[in-house]
This record gives sequence, C-alpha cells and structure tokens, in this order.
Amino acid sequence: MHITRDRITAFSVLLPSLILIAVFVYGFIGQTIYISLTDWGRGAALAVHPQIHLIGFDNYRQLFTSFLHGRFRQDLVNAFFYTVFLVLGSLTLGLFLAILLDREPRGEGIFRTIFLYPMSLSFVVTGTIWRWLLAPEGGVNILPSFIGLPSGHFRWISSRGQILTFDWQSIPAITATVVALVLVFLAIRSWKRGTHKRAFVVAAPALILVLWAVFGQRMVPQMLPIPEKHGFNLATIGVTLAAIWQFSGYTMALYLAGLRGIPVELHEVARLDGANDIQYYTRVAFPILKPITLSAVIILAHISLKMFALIFAMAGPDNAATGHPSVLMYLTTFRGNKFALGASIAVILFLLVALFIIPYLVSSFREQRRRAS
Repeated sequence: MHITRDRITAFSVLLPSLILIAVFVYGFIGQTIYISLTDWGRGAALAVHPQIHLIGFDNYRQLFTSFLHGRFRQDLVNAFFYTVFLVLGSLTLGLFLAILLDREPRGEGIFRTIFLYPMSLSFVVTGTIWRWLLAPEGGVNILPSFIGLPSGHFRWISSRGQILTFDWQSIPAITATVVALVLVFLAIRSWKRGTHKRAFVVAAPALILVLWAVFGQRMVPQMLPIPEKHGFNLATIGVTLAAIWQFSGYTMALYLAGLRGIPVELHEVARLDGANDIQYYTRVAFPILKPITLSAVIILAHISLKMFALIFAMAGPDNAATGHPSVLMYLTTFRGNKFALGASIAVILFLLVALFIIPYLVSSFREQRRRAS
C-alpha cells in the first residue's frame, strides 16, 4: 500500500510537467510535421482563413530535387562541413589544452577559467566579437602590418571561393559509398572479435551498395535537369573558427576530468614499463577516454545543427556563402511567408539532430543498465 501511494504521489507531481511537455514540445513538433505536408504559403498565407490542403511529401521533393531550391542543398553541404570541422577542431584543441593542464602548470586555475570562459558566452556575443576580428579591412587581417608586412586581404565571412566541389547528382552514389565503408568497418571489427557469421552478414550489403554505386546509378533517373555543383564554401571558415573557440573549452573540461579520473597507479606502471609521455597518452589514457570522446562528438554534432544565432550575428541572414538550414528556415518562413516549406526544413533539421541524440540516449541507457547490474 505504501509503495502504491508513493507511486501515485510521484506521478501526481510529474503529471503537470508531462502535460506541458506533451503539449508545448511534442504537440508543436507534430503540428510542424503536419504543416510540412500541406501547401500553406503557396496562396494567401497571411489571410484570416487561409486555404490549406494536404499535398504529402511534395515540399520535401522540391527541396531536394527542384531547380529553385539550390540554396537549401548548399546549406545542407555547409551544415555537414560545419559539423565535421567543429567536432574535429574542438576535440583536437580541447584535448591539447587538457593535456597541458593535466601536467599541473602554475596558475592552472586561471588558465582553466580562461579556457572555459568562451563557453559562458551566448552565440550572439561570440558572433559579434568574431565579426569584428574577421572584418575584411581590420581585425586579424591588419596584424601583419604591425611588423612591417602587408595587411591580409582574406574575406573570412564574405568569400565566394569554393573547394571540394561535387555534383548533386552524385549524392546517391556518395551516400551508398559512405554506408558501404561503414558496413565494411563493422564487418572487419566483427571478424576480429571472432563473430565470422555476423561479419559476412554485414559485408554482403556493403558489396551490393558498392556495385550499385559503380554500375547501378546509371539506371536511376537524374534528380535535377542539369548538373548542380556544391562544395566547401571558404566563407564558412570564419564561422567555424568562432564556434571552435567557444566550445574547445567545453571539450577541455571533459577531457581534463577524464584524465584526472585515471588512477595514478596506471601512470606509474606505464613509467616503470619504460613508456614516455606520448606513449602513456596514446596507449593508456586515450583508450580510457573513448566514452568521453563519443559523448563530446554527439553533443558537438547536434550543437553544430543549431548555429542560427552565431551565423545570424556574425555573417547576417542574407550571406548565402555562410548559409545554414536553420537560417534558411527563418528566411523562408518569416520573410517569404512560405510556412509549409519552412516547416519542411525544420523537420529535416529535427531528423538530423535526432540522428545524433538517439544514439547518445541509447548509449547512456546502456551505461546505466550496466552500472546497475
């Protein structure tokens, strides 16, 4: 009876929060998905009683295959590079700073505070600061002039240069190749663990995907009527540097906590075995830090998909070279009044974030079960 009463009390306390979350989080997510399946915005979008009709996935089809939505596809490419370079840059710099602080230098507390300080700033403040620093005729570009050298002229956030270009028509083949490589990696790992049957099961679809990417793509209808080039916009370098500056302190704190959590005995045993500092970190510390790295990758990856405020403050919403799906969603919805198309972009961003959050939640639940058992 006492247990039942406690459960009723706990449920009663949580019920208001559950109702609010159901309405104002999942309810609005469901409404956004519904709007994305309509034609709201193709007619009089701001009418008192707008005519809204269900059209299925036509908005999504237009975003990925219509000639008019090339900016959305380039913004997706930008989001990919934002994610890759933010994750790699923040992990590398954060790990480097953590190793330096792990050696307990003088003034460690001051350095730790300095490195963590950018994390306390909002994206708007960070964007404003770095917009001044990366101004074409000022900031870091004029630093060489202080030592008698010519001033720099690189347009950090306004460059129109592009590298690593590819044709959007080749996206299916690129996707199939990437998935095949992942499956091959999983097959090799399963083979090393002795599960040969599982390795063959995983390797079979990888072979099919590779054969399709090489020979079968010619039989698939072209997504666009003409070739459409996309690639890495050099203007995104400035935004990426600002994001790395802000989040490297976060990864430093994670790695420093992990390094300080390693038993001192392991370090002493490694030294007795003749390992130098590099060998200790690469062969002892880094393998122990793998769970921290996984958590940092997932958190940074989903943060990179929510860089609206940083890009808006640093480069402005109309700078197509630094574009991002979140910025385009704002422009499409609140400037173009194309509510259904904007909702479709929002749903795509939601699904991309879910790709990172769901594995993180699954791994967290598994870790909790492991500890509980």
